Amino acid sequence: MAHNPDHHVTETGKDQFVFEASTKTVLMGLMGLGLVCLVLTFFFDDELHTRFWSNLLHNTVFFTGIAFLCTVILAAFISAWTGWHAVIKRIFEAYSLFLGVGLVLLGIITLGLWLNMHELYHWADPETVANDEILQGKSAFLNKTTYTLCTFLIVGAWYFFALKLRSLSLDEDVNGTADFSHHYRMRWFAAAFMPIAAFSSVIVIWLWIMSVDPHWYSTMFAWYTTASWFVSATAVTILTIIYLKSKGYLGLVTDEHLHDLGKYMFAFSIFWTYLWFSQYMLIWYSNNGEETIYFHERINNYPVLFFGNLILNFALPFLVLMRNSTKRKYGTLIFVSVLVIFGHWWDFFLMIKPGVSHTAHELGAHAAHNGELAGFYLPGLLEIGTFIGFLAGFLYFGFSRIAAAKLEPTRDPYWGESITHHV
Repeated sequence: MAHNPDHHVTETGKDQFVFEASTKTVLMGLMGLGLVCLVLTFFFDDELHTRFWSNLLHNTVFFTGIAFLCTVILAAFISAWTGWHAVIKRIFEAYSLFLGVGLVLLGIITLGLWLNMHELYHWADPETVANDEILQGKSAFLNKTTYTLCTFLIVGAWYFFALKLRSLSLDEDVNGTADFSHHYRMRWFAAAFMPIAAFSSVIVIWLWIMSVDPHWYSTMFAWYTTASWFVSATAVTILTIIYLKSKGYLGLVTDEHLHDLGKYMFAFSIFWTYLWFSQYMLIWYSNNGEETIYFHERINNYPVLFFGNLILNFALPFLVLMRNSTKRKYGTLIFVSVLVIFGHWWDFFLMIKPGVSHTAHELGAHAAHNGELAGFYLPGLLEIGTFIGFLAGFLYFGFSRIAAAKLEPTRDPYWGESITHHV
């Protein structure tokens, strides 16, 4: 645990990331593109604005989940006494704070729910519930009050722990002492966060995503969704590291660190596939109509989405990352990371769009059903543009947080272990 508190520069001499004006301009331009796409989606939509609201829900949940998983990864590493990640922990800390932005975006969706501005959820329509015995049985959980309270309390709690871990880490840089008191406090908060994260994430995943198909349920769905977030968070971290190194930062981050992150991306891509298969196989084998409807709808009416999901998120990452050497090559890691981020965004599209489309159809809107409209059967140009805008906003926020603190937490008790990491 020994470290040198006087070491404040990397071997390249750059320890404070400068968020350049040119980078800001590019990201702001892409954010503008996303905003334009959202506005166009709103005006060229059905009478319920189904495509607009589903795009907003889709991207909000996807990027808020990545921020949540960055917090989980950081807390897990701290709780497990992991040392190798110290040189890159500023990236996890920065992206975890996007939870605050996510909370605002989820607040917009929640407000729209109360004002009857959207029909994302079948259970939110009183007339539908009155004529549906299954929804009546689930109404104690699937209602606007539960949705609102759980969203704000749970995401608010996640944001609190993200802020706490970040503030303790930054204070350790300045006031860290030989007794490692800051790190012990971080470990306490990290350990407290882990069970809260595990149980609370299940609740909001059920509310935000699974309840767009309110007649369907799966006990594995929350694990499946979380695995998708995890792989995406790892991919974003890898791309950020490679970008920073290309700018002369993170000189002490080596191929060994990237190799470990590559192994996480490879392993959890397989884990995601294991959960995908387990969920599908158990539902297929039981042949319970209340469960099979989810897959029946997607296989028969959205086959490109359904089978493309497996190709993007299992077949290609598996084949490329199977060789040990590919986890150390920048070009390969960039390719797979970009593929994984888009692939799991595609995965969330598949989770959300068919259910929302079916709800809109049942409520009489001329929205997509069985793939009749662009933006539901497959992502259209407006969906891709919205995704790019959200991604740019996520990166802009993350880069601004990375620039707000020195990149090297040299008073971390595991600093020495991290800079000599070897696998």
